[in-house]
Amino acid sequence: MAAAGDGNGRGQADREVFRSPAAAALWWLWVLFAVGNLVDLAVQGRDHLSVVAAFILAFITGVVYVTARRPRVIVDAAGVTVVNPVGDHRVGWPAVVAADATGLLRLRCEWPDGDRTGQRAIYAWAVHSSPRRQVGAELRARRQSRRADRGFGESGLGGTGRPGGYGAPLAKSPEPVPLGVDADRVTATITARTEQARLSAPDAAAVAPDSTWNWPAIAAVAVPGLALVIAALA
Repeated sequence: MAAAGDGNGRGQADREVFRSPAAAALWWLWVLFAVGNLVDLAVQGRDHLSVVAAFILAFITGVVYVTARRPRVIVDAAGVTVVNPVGDHRVGWPAVVAADATGLLRLRCEWPDGDRTGQRAIYAWAVHSSPRRQVGAELRARRQSRRADRGFGESGLGGTGRPGGYGAPLAKSPEPVPLGVDADRVTATITARTEQARLSAPDAAAVAPDSTWNWPAIAAVAVPGLALVIAALA
């Protein structure tokens, strides 16, 4: 995960960007691989197969770009932006109801829509939460709850202060560092920012999320894909 702030003014200083470091590394590794192969094809390739291979590399580069390079979640003073492979979603804080991890980060939104309440769930491609991690967190919470119900203190049975005595909590194994974005951190950040925004501007009106297609991202896949089909059939 990477969190960044640009530092020009309050809105920029409050900006955080959450994206997968593993996905970013995959993108740059693929760029190096693709460039090296394209240079080799340009120097040595002289036949139709070389042209097809070049378009295959260009097509895969487009796919890796939209699936690994683009996805991110941007949090700032005004709201949250979810950048998915071929679409962008902008949600102001008043419309955010909750954020939770259900495989992908889910942003639940509500806003007044005439006499009704508009509702929508937006999923963030960049933030994954493995089922094993969720189950582990639930089991740890249950164990801690059972210890609290039995009255075990943190330093021993009944809080007697004897280190390592009966009832002392077992040493916790460290949590594995996720290769992608830490879903718990992102949900906690969004929840805290939502509450802060409601306290600072309780009368702010919620509006529907602004969702748009990202045409350059679509073109990055569609154009080399179409070129590949034409070259393969030629």
